[in-house]
Amino acid sequence: MKIGFIGLGNVGGKLSGSLLRNGFDLTVRDADRNAAKPLLEGGATWANSGRQLAEECDVIITCLPSPAISAQVLEEQGGVLEGISDGKIWLEMSTTEVEDVRRLGALVETRGGIAMDSPVSGGCHRASTGNIAIFAGGRRDAFEKVLPLLATMGRQIVHTGGLGTASILKVITNYLAGVQLVSTGEAFMVAKRAGIDLAVAYDAIRVSSGNSFVHETEGQLILNGSYNINFTMDHEVKDVTLFDDLGKSLGVPLELSPVCVAAMEDGLRRYGPRVWSSQVVKRLEDDCAEDLRAGGFPAYLVDYEPEGRGAEVVVKHRKSFD
Repeated sequence: MKIGFIGLGNVGGKLSGSLLRNGFDLTVRDADRNAAKPLLEGGATWANSGRQLAEECDVIITCLPSPAISAQVLEEQGGVLEGISDGKIWLEMSTTEVEDVRRLGALVETRGGIAMDSPVSGGCHRASTGNIAIFAGGRRDAFEKVLPLLATMGRQIVHTGGLGTASILKVITNYLAGVQLVSTGEAFMVAKRAGIDLAVAYDAIRVSSGNSFVHETEGQLILNGSYNINFTMDHEVKDVTLFDDLGKSLGVPLELSPVCVAAMEDGLRRYGPRVWSSQVVKRLEDDCAEDLRAGGFPAYLVDYEPEGRGAEVVVKHRKSFD
């Protein structure tokens, strides 16, 4: 099976690296050819266009910064859609809008292809080691065909249902992480103002009912002061806005979501689009004229879990998806 991968940024470069490292026949493309250099040196092939990549590969993976860029890569002249034919699978691993992935999926299917959305969750440090979680939406037969790829790039694979369901769950999880990031900063600041050692506060929260994935990961980077989560503020704003827009379109009277969006947008205004997303907490530090530093915390995250073969998460009491 020949795999094509378009989008070699913070996440895509790591996911495609897992495929190459594990012996898959890989063709790559990115707007910046320099991003492909480590993969090309490792044996990957370069495609001069999306069409060429799609024509030469059985599975076409896109992992791109925004819905607009995904649409462009598929629909532009010489783009991926022009190279889609019977049986080829388009695997959208970007964080995107459900309506857009379904619209593009329909275009793929009119050309005889199969569309799936398969975004990832868990942080760039786990993407590097092939231990990230992956949601996969689409036909069951297509899911089973690409499961060996997904199980190479990720550790826990959830078949979420039809096309688009994975994208919905991805923006839900990203929203939850955004809320937890803001609340983690507030918790640390209250602890500091109350005179509690922040290293003690970190461990107390970690072993308590207040713990979260964000606390255990981004919390450490906040306390170090590097904020280096390898995910930027503009992407954070995009993700929480996707959730907010989705909830409102479904008639849900959201309360926390607009507050979270406003906090992230304020962080973007203050510090710029390319700072690390966890710097949203710096707003509170600046407003309180207090830093949230504690000794002994890392400047960046490393996944020490050995790389292992992933597997589908068996969901109890689920419906079957065709």
